[in-house]
Amino acid sequence: MLINQWVPAAHRGDAIGDSARRVRDLLRHMGHESELYALTIDDELKHDVRPFAESAATRGDLTIFHYALPSPMTAAFASLDSGRILQYHNVTPASFFAPYDPSLFRLASLGRQELATLAGRVELALGDSEYNRHELESLGFAPTGVFPIAVDTARVTRRARRPALEAILDDGLVNFLFVGRIAPNKRIEDHIRLAEHYKRYVDAYYRFIFVGRCDVVPRYYSMVRALMTEYRLLNDRFLFTGPVPDEELAVYYRHAAVYLTLSEHEGFCVPLVEAMATDVPILAYSAAAVPDTLGGAGVEFAPKDLELAAELLGALAFDDDLRGRVIAGQRRRLAAFGDARITRDLTELVRRLS
Repeated sequence: MLINQWVPAAHRGDAIGDSARRVRDLLRHMGHESELYALTIDDELKHDVRPFAESAATRGDLTIFHYALPSPMTAAFASLDSGRILQYHNVTPASFFAPYDPSLFRLASLGRQELATLAGRVELALGDSEYNRHELESLGFAPTGVFPIAVDTARVTRRARRPALEAILDDGLVNFLFVGRIAPNKRIEDHIRLAEHYKRYVDAYYRFIFVGRCDVVPRYYSMVRALMTEYRLLNDRFLFTGPVPDEELAVYYRHAAVYLTLSEHEGFCVPLVEAMATDVPILAYSAAAVPDTLGGAGVEFAPKDLELAAELLGALAFDDDLRGRVIAGQRRRLAAFGDARITRDLTELVRRLS
């Protein structure tokens, strides 16, 4: 069977594109023909991903369309005769962008409007979390299901030496890690407020590390930096790295005492799986798809009580017995995202739509 996938943009390090390439490889291993097509392709991926302009893009027996933003692919997907599988990776609610960037507010608004046009025009609609599946159902999609992102954890578990970076991270401060773009839904300002509680009531020897793009919403990033100044926090205790190569990302995970997310909107949250794979205990605000991805692993809290979060952060950093129990639970949960699980789900998906 020929099973094609479509992604609007293929970027190395992007969760959706990386997942689609991994699924393609698993489909080929299962004996199917499979290609991945994109409108925009990074130069380093041009040998691996095919241009959407090729006529072969529309010839699949099944076509999996990964939706996360509006694009010309949406109308083309709706026009296919059959075999249409939508995989929804969520669109961040426009309200998060309203105070900071009108163009992103408009893009997010259009994204949800365009998604709704596909209701009733697909054979199957999949969310990569139960949270996303519920949203599809509320828009009138049927039937629906869940197919998780295929996370390539090898990129953060490979051991590559970076002596200079390791020396910086091994200076005696306790490292708290966040991975993802600096965007309003991630609530990075709450990390700054949490740091104020943590240094006041728990421990003064800390470092908060943010790995990911800082230029997505410039006004928002400026607000975060201004908040640090308002609290008179030490700049050297907050490291904003921007994008980093996989080898450096692995080093940040290895040297993290706790993975921390205070995000208020996630459709899946790939770094949670990466933290599980690297044995970093997780502290997470329980919102949107975070409970689905954790599946009872890690430590979740709600409502967003930052004094409580500071205490939990200290406990995860210094209580070895607690750390051991949390890491053991995360290892059990990690099996839900392995190749065996993804292959079983793909087999059932193909059987269902053959």
